[in-house]
Amino acid sequence: GLEGKAVDARRLPADLPAMAEALDTGTVFGRVTPQQKRDMVDALQSRGRTVAMTGDGVNDVLALKSADIGVAMGSGSEATRAVAQIVLLDNSFASLPSVVAEGRRVIGNITRVATLFLVKTVYSVLLAVLVVCARVEYPFLPRHLTLLSTLTIGVPAFFLALAPNTERARPHFVRRVMRYAVPGGVVAAAATFLTYLLARHHYSGPGALDAETSAATLTLFLVSMWVLAIIARPYTWWRVTLVASMGVAFLLVLAVPALQDFFALKLVGVTMPWAAVGVAAVAAGALEYLWRWVGRRFPV
Repeated sequence: GLEGKAVDARRLPADLPAMAEALDTGTVFGRVTPQQKRDMVDALQSRGRTVAMTGDGVNDVLALKSADIGVAMGSGSEATRAVAQIVLLDNSFASLPSVVAEGRRVIGNITRVATLFLVKTVYSVLLAVLVVCARVEYPFLPRHLTLLSTLTIGVPAFFLALAPNTERARPHFVRRVMRYAVPGGVVAAAATFLTYLLARHHYSGPGALDAETSAATLTLFLVSMWVLAIIARPYTWWRVTLVASMGVAFLLVLAVPALQDFFALKLVGVTMPWAAVGVAAVAAGALEYLWRWVGRRFPV
């Protein structure tokens, strides 16, 4: 009752290219030796296929080890379970869809969260270098960085890491993360340092340092929020709520005097705070352009 072509494996050719041709035309293969199972896996892989192998006996070990994904039965031999990547403890193939869904969720969410954290790493390193080269004071206090990290990385990363994700897993994890983290970090560092230099030129007298660092903090927060908004795509109601709530939390810090004092935030005047917002807006536009350009220029 099976549709397709049945093939007696004793008549299969030994060389891989010819075997790959036979595998493309056949549907069911019988009388397959353990070595032939491994050769079948190698033949399919030679044509760029991603191969999964299931088995429960010692005769399946060679093929399981060579396959991209080895799936063993829980009731199978110890050797089979040892070489497989996945062991079905309930011996049911019905468990595989949930296994695939969990794998996609983990890999996809790790990619998002890693990008978020590496953006911070890049702009922190660049800001340190720029401060040393320009021979100016570092624009942030530890409490500023705590606030920024909590609202733009820590809390969002917690929810993004646990969220459902149905994206197909793709190779080149490091490349996919770095191609977005590097431009994001460079833009954030450049915008923040520019605002800091403008604030140093604009303010003078007592309290100037607090005003300068507050303006730089505002720019970095807005740019980091835009990075978060990009990484959170495609949007769902809870992702929009997550991004919006982080913005509301920052506004709350600016609105409550006790929180202002605790986080050493003091936006003085009108000109410089709006200049900081303007720099952040330009940086957000640059991020959008770079994100799209990198995606086209370096596809994975």
